[in-house]
Amino acid sequence: MRNVSLWLHTHPSGRATPIPSAHDERVDDELEDTFRIRSGASHYGALVVSPRCDTVSFTGHIRDERTRRPISRLVVLGDALSTRASYPHDQQGTFGDGDLFSRNVRAFGGPVQEALSQLAVGVIGCGGTGSAVAEQLVRLGARHLTIVDPDELEASNITRVYGSTPTEVGRPKARVLAAHLSRIAPDAEISPVVGTVNDQAVARALIDRDVLFGCTDDNAGRIVLSRLATFLRILVIDCGILISSSDDGSLQGIDARVTTMKPGSACLLCRGRIDIPRAAAEQMAVEEQQRLAAEGYAPALPGVQPAVVAYTTMVAAQAVAELIELLTGYGPSPRPTEILLRAHDREISTNIAIPRPGHFCDPTQGHGGAGVSVPFLGKLWAQ
Repeated sequence: MRNVSLWLHTHPSGRATPIPSAHDERVDDELEDTFRIRSGASHYGALVVSPRCDTVSFTGHIRDERTRRPISRLVVLGDALSTRASYPHDQQGTFGDGDLFSRNVRAFGGPVQEALSQLAVGVIGCGGTGSAVAEQLVRLGARHLTIVDPDELEASNITRVYGSTPTEVGRPKARVLAAHLSRIAPDAEISPVVGTVNDQAVARALIDRDVLFGCTDDNAGRIVLSRLATFLRILVIDCGILISSSDDGSLQGIDARVTTMKPGSACLLCRGRIDIPRAAAEQMAVEEQQRLAAEGYAPALPGVQPAVVAYTTMVAAQAVAELIELLTGYGPSPRPTEILLRAHDREISTNIAIPRPGHFCDPTQGHGGAGVSVPFLGKLWAQ
């Protein structure tokens, strides 16, 4: 669905509720065709809002010629992140059974716990970092997860992938992790996707997510995540870690990064966090890539890289903490959009970067919130 213009009805009385009136329904019927023509969209949407304390309560719907779907929540993404459920769910104030989340609520309050339960989250990569991110999210109270990974579990993965055991070697990582998360939270909606975000169909499966965690070393995939952040206004928290060691196995460096992409911030390309030649090589067929690398026309892709569960878990925890910070606002202002961790030096630093002029993430280019475009995300896709 492309971006849809919404007609806003107001019920301004202090005792009002956002339940559509007969007049609201009549106005929607009269405006629907005009809105579709003027916006060029196939759908029409409407919201009814009324005041509630220091915020608003709402109901809404989006419809086309055949179907009408309710708007169940609003997600506001700017310097911070907030969510609100539609009326009357916004008045229930539930955030778990009994005291399951009582320690969380004592730390950051019921509204944040409620927001965590409402968010639709995607985790791209189910290895050491991605599995740790997903498990932390579920234990925090996230209940709507899509997890994506193209690979099968290998014996060497068991030292890092949360929920994995030797009996599951050979099974898709996404399904192994999904089963593990479902055991932790049987009420959660966990959707495993066995595939790569470089596949257009997989990328399209993420358009309904509010937050994406990038937990892959795939440069091409990080380009897709950067475009999802811009074109669909999805909050993307991308993380990575590089462990350096000598030929004799001596640990030399532990460098990690957590980058947040939201409106007005630089994407991974603008920050120089993506190797463009390697991204192109990653999308080639294996035989073609090896041939071109041998001839000097493409970079050789890296082999097996060092990985240690203590450090993949470290960067995963920092990435999840960034989501909590955006929901609570406990950190500095303006909020940094990147954290650099140098564990070997016991150092941490932050920075803020803005888009390069003329780049697709530059707000002046008009791609922000463009929605489902043709071609999808404004890029060509490998077949």
